[in-house]
Amino acid sequence: MGLIACAGAVAFLWFAEASVRSASSGLSHAGLAAVPESRAAVVLGCSRYLPNGRENLYFRHRIAAAARLYEAGKVEFLVVSGDNSRKDYDEPSDMREALVELGIPADRIYRDYAGFRTLDSVVRARDVFGLEAPVFVSQRFHNQRALYLARHRGMDATAYEAQQPPLRYSVRTRLREVAARAAAVLDARILNRRPRYLGEPVELGGPPS
Repeated sequence: MGLIACAGAVAFLWFAEASVRSASSGLSHAGLAAVPESRAAVVLGCSRYLPNGRENLYFRHRIAAAARLYEAGKVEFLVVSGDNSRKDYDEPSDMREALVELGIPADRIYRDYAGFRTLDSVVRARDVFGLEAPVFVSQRFHNQRALYLARHRGMDATAYEAQQPPLRYSVRTRLREVAARAAAVLDARILNRRPRYLGEPVELGGPPS
């Protein structure tokens, strides 16, 4: 029974990987020229600093990519979506501050405080911010998962790839991604999971949050 269960788990992990790659094929772009114009980009959140106090390279590279995308005129607005489940932890405000430091106008940045998971960020992009065709901004592996979730919900999303940190820096993150892809497929195909919180719609072009 143990071998059967193990084989089943491996088969599901393989299925999840194949599903995510297939759904996102050709939609996550490394070059700006290939990114279609859109009303807004959704910058997927992560912590600005690591537990040891050092700068998080995933954060730095996502912010730089989002700034390039805006400055190239590919998007009108940036939605920074992350975790603000505690008063002392605020990914969206950290992202907004970093973008402003790079010269992005503050009134073009909207904070999504309830992007607790990638699924939450994706669904809220459509149901709260009214984006049917957003451009997700993150590293390639993360973009692929966001695109899978978006395509499953009928969104015409694309993505722009932030620089990937060196392999020695990202081994744990990449290993966690195996489980994250399995969870994404489970959430989409079986559990039909919804975001933890939706709330009132936010109109881009109105007062920024």
